[in-house]
Amino acid sequence: MKVARAIAEMLKIEGVEFLIGYPVNPIIEACAEVDIRTIIVRQERTGLHMADAVSRTTCGDTIGVFAMQHGPGAENAFGGVAQAYGDSVPMVVLPAGYARHLTNVDPNFSSLLNYRHVTKWCEQVTTPEAVPDAIRRAFTQARNGRPRPTMVEVPTDVLAAEFPGTLDYRPAPVVKSAPDPAAVREVAKVLADAKRPLVYAGQGVHYARAWPQLRELAELLEAPVTTSLQGKSAFPENHPLSLGSGGRSYSGQLHHFLHQADVIFGIGCSFTSTGFGLTMPSGPVYIHATLDPMDLNKDLRLDHGLAGDAALTLDALLAELKTLVPAPRGRRAEVVAEIESHKAQWMDQWLPMLTSDETPLSPYRVIWDLMHTVDRDNTIITHDAGSPRDQISPFWETTAPMSYIGWGKTTQLGYGLGLAMGAKLAHPDKLCVNVWGDAAIGFTGMDFETAARERIPILSILLNNFSMAIELKIMPVSTEKYRSTDISGHYADFAKALGCYGERITAPEEIVPAIRRGMQKTQQGQPALLEFLTSKETRISTP
Repeated sequence: MKVARAIAEMLKIEGVEFLIGYPVNPIIEACAEVDIRTIIVRQERTGLHMADAVSRTTCGDTIGVFAMQHGPGAENAFGGVAQAYGDSVPMVVLPAGYARHLTNVDPNFSSLLNYRHVTKWCEQVTTPEAVPDAIRRAFTQARNGRPRPTMVEVPTDVLAAEFPGTLDYRPAPVVKSAPDPAAVREVAKVLADAKRPLVYAGQGVHYARAWPQLRELAELLEAPVTTSLQGKSAFPENHPLSLGSGGRSYSGQLHHFLHQADVIFGIGCSFTSTGFGLTMPSGPVYIHATLDPMDLNKDLRLDHGLAGDAALTLDALLAELKTLVPAPRGRRAEVVAEIESHKAQWMDQWLPMLTSDETPLSPYRVIWDLMHTVDRDNTIITHDAGSPRDQISPFWETTAPMSYIGWGKTTQLGYGLGLAMGAKLAHPDKLCVNVWGDAAIGFTGMDFETAARERIPILSILLNNFSMAIELKIMPVSTEKYRSTDISGHYADFAKALGCYGERITAPEEIVPAIRRGMQKTQQGQPALLEFLTSKETRISTP
């Protein structure tokens, strides 16, 4: 068999169910031959975002895989790989490479040379017999340690060569690490002695499936919990101890507790400083528990550090804590009352916008009505970059793990479409939704045709304000003849032209009925795009 077919057989053994790609790469055709579903996208970046979501929403149990052609395909894919690297998402990327006699000859693009800084593992194979070891290394690195993309570049003439001998391949193992027991004992005492502890949970809680342990810790300590954008849904946000997620916009109750905490315990997070995340206050004692020791003392000066899998870390910490705090100490009622008081004050400020009857529609009204119409336990939703991220993240109350795909280390417009499609591939029984703006659809909108052609029935919520509203703060409306922030389009008609259901909504009383019609279309197997004409809203919740 050819090397391309051998790679397809290895992917099958690794449990790969979907190969997402853009031609021409013989691995794509070979995967179809071994009964791996192949999905062809309109552009590489969207396909990588789909592979990203497959990995995220299965907590890394299923690794998303993307293949593309050499040269321009590998060049165009860079942004999607960089996004996954920044947000710590595992995937395996399989670019073809120039034939060996042209490999690394200027100006031919080399994935080996150019992707090193946005992959955890990157290599190029130059002989057929070296391929199995390279694929094994790529999946081993993707499945273990800090999750990030890995890449194997295979020259086109190697892909077309005969594979020597018999294929003997075993799937990559999964191994986990636990923190130093002495450090765990020290941290347990700090948490037990804390007067106002706060728990900050990141994406590592999702990958470790440590949701029950996180809840048990919070209830034992009677401590309020917030999450990073990527950790959102790791703790149920309808729980009395929840403060919601923290990003560029966040709740009033989170602001209060963040600045009143004496100990902040970060679990499964990187504490990376970013313009799209919380700014951590100086003053509290910081405990940082993370899988990757490279994050320790990176952006935030810590007082205590733990390195290990989030579930194993919480298991060890709970065992120690229970010797110091055998049962909750009766502080919960006071803490919950304080949360409710500050939440009520915050919501009093925002409810007029969340329930506004104004036209053009308030984007907050659309988000509010959407949240109260869908079954959140059986919905996976994601924001897009810019305004949709900052408008939805504080107000969307998650109720189940992995029901929200949050992101924000880097913010690529149009990212949410691929995430929603990838989530639907991995979870066909759930309603998968992306919320984006008219700027974002300009980047990746043509891949809505992919959703129709590949039978991926997602619900897409488009907030169309005919401008890049976030730019209005930077570039105010002027009396000049031209303004660069003006954009336009009729995207409901665009969706129809691509074979999807499309509907434009302008009246507040039509928001909920339209959402129900869109949901019904997805149940019937058709992707739906609901275009809401909204105001040029620039206000976000920054207490």
